[in-house]
Amino acid sequence: MDGVIYSGGQLIPGAVDFIGELLDQDRPFMFLTNNSQRTRRDIMTRLNRLSISVNEKHIFTCADATASYLARQKPGGTAYVIGEGGLLTALHEQGFSVVDRDPDFVVIGECRTFNAEMMEAALNLLLGGAKFIATNLDQNCPTSNGMRPGCGALVSMLERASGKKAFSVGKPSPVMMRGARKELSLEAKRTVMIGDTMSTDILGGHQLGYYTILVLSGTTRSEDLATYSYRPDMVVGSIADIRLDMMDEVLGQSLKSLEEENQFIEVA
Repeated sequence: MDGVIYSGGQLIPGAVDFIGELLDQDRPFMFLTNNSQRTRRDIMTRLNRLSISVNEKHIFTCADATASYLARQKPGGTAYVIGEGGLLTALHEQGFSVVDRDPDFVVIGECRTFNAEMMEAALNLLLGGAKFIATNLDQNCPTSNGMRPGCGALVSMLERASGKKAFSVGKPSPVMMRGARKELSLEAKRTVMIGDTMSTDILGGHQLGYYTILVLSGTTRSEDLATYSYRPDMVVGSIADIRLDMMDEVLGQSLKSLEEENQFIEVA
């Protein structure tokens, strides 16, 4: 959302109109965020106050993706958590218990109040056999005062200390990207990923066969594209430059090409 819908707490021009069109035309969509701090309801309220009239079903966080994943891995399991309310709430909703002894998993999310004692406890639990889970691997996060260390920075420290590699669930992981698509009941070939970050939004969409649109209103600049070995399907200045009729045409052409390819394969 940050860099696509708003920036520095201010709406990006065109965002309200674009979301309004999606709602008016009853098109399925979802906001994906790698920030595990807030619950779906918290994020919904923030968007509502920015005049974007969405509800909780339109929000999907890496905390939600992580909790759902862990519930499938070990129903009713336990976790030692370094994270905030969004992650703790998501885990509780999936039937997980948060403990500080003998957990099944050590789970690391966004956290602005961690300390050395928490990191030491996490390290010893990992060395004692707990499995290592990260909500995401973003190394830093933008704030109104600049940047702060992200979940990935904490994870890197524990990986080096424990010798264990964390399994990340957030973008660009297919666990989160595919999970969001399934909640929308969409096929991959009819899914569009709009984002401002090449290493998460665009990479995740590209790997799963979604149509990807990079907006230059966030962290990525046009000159940065030369450093990546993959490219978005479309690059625009901001969300104001995206029209739904344009997307219908693009997806229609893509589907037509796919059908022709399949027909050729069958004949051959």
